[in-house]
Amino acid sequence: MSKATPMPETGSSSARDQVQVLMDYMNNHILGQQKLVTRMLITLLADGHLLVEGAPGLAKTRAVKTLAVGLEGDFKRIQFTPDLLPSDLTGTDVYRPQDGSFEFQPGPLFHQIIVADEINRAPAKVQSALLESMEERQITVGDRTYPLSDLFFVMATQNPIEQEGTYPLPEAQLDRFLLKVNIDYPVVSSEVKIMQQVRKEALGDSLALKVPPTLPLSQQIIFGVRQQILSLHMAESVEEYIAQLVNATRNPQAYSSDLDQWIQYGASPRATLAFDRCARALAWLDNRDYVSPEDVQQLAHEILRHRVLLNYQAEMDGINTDAVIDELLSQVPVA
Repeated sequence: MSKATPMPETGSSSARDQVQVLMDYMNNHILGQQKLVTRMLITLLADGHLLVEGAPGLAKTRAVKTLAVGLEGDFKRIQFTPDLLPSDLTGTDVYRPQDGSFEFQPGPLFHQIIVADEINRAPAKVQSALLESMEERQITVGDRTYPLSDLFFVMATQNPIEQEGTYPLPEAQLDRFLLKVNIDYPVVSSEVKIMQQVRKEALGDSLALKVPPTLPLSQQIIFGVRQQILSLHMAESVEEYIAQLVNATRNPQAYSSDLDQWIQYGASPRATLAFDRCARALAWLDNRDYVSPEDVQQLAHEILRHRVLLNYQAEMDGINTDAVIDELLSQVPVA
């Protein structure tokens, strides 16, 4: 990545310091998953939602719980199961026999920090109940629409699709997630630290459980940082590079015969907007006042892997989406 240019010394430095405290706190409690922590903060600062895929036991739920401790806001975990109903998420009108009226009982989506645990264990009709809330920050029940909080962050977790008893997410649902992060098992050194950390917490070690005094981070700081991110400089050449990358998923024949054989459907304009927001957030976290092509490249897999649909030829060739994105990055020149 290009050498960092410090941001001007204004009130923003205090906000950055506090966000850095939150990042350090999360890294100290979610050992061996630094990339996940960074992507969670990027998604939060870019005002989006995150999809995390990985095998059970990789601290996915713990990660969002730790984020909730460090943020000012209500936290709710929703366990997705095959018998879940849409109203179990959104809420429903409850009949009051005392006066013959109906009263709306809000569902768990009316909290501010949501973990949709094992989202791919519920059928499509339940997954689709998230669509309106994630895109429009509102919920419609019957003929009434209810607004959600200004701070509304959904982190959905899912097990790999090939595991038994799971349902692939609909493409429309996937496109609502700003990023999709794949996580793997920790290295041996991190696993040793995980054992030590969990043991300390079980013993009630005050240092292991201590929350820094500057946390929880206020919502106003998050909203202020989002405005700062939007004002970061992005050169027209970087904007052109983003547009060309997304265009290459839709017109692969113009870039590579292999890409043309592998890609069935390209990314929607949401991918372009995701590149714009997330690259800015990454630059802000890196203490720079400009966006570089390297920022775009670092996020390409998380932005595109759930938005590019491959065909049977790719499957026959043993090619997955990440390999296709690698080919995209090698074929599309930096403007």
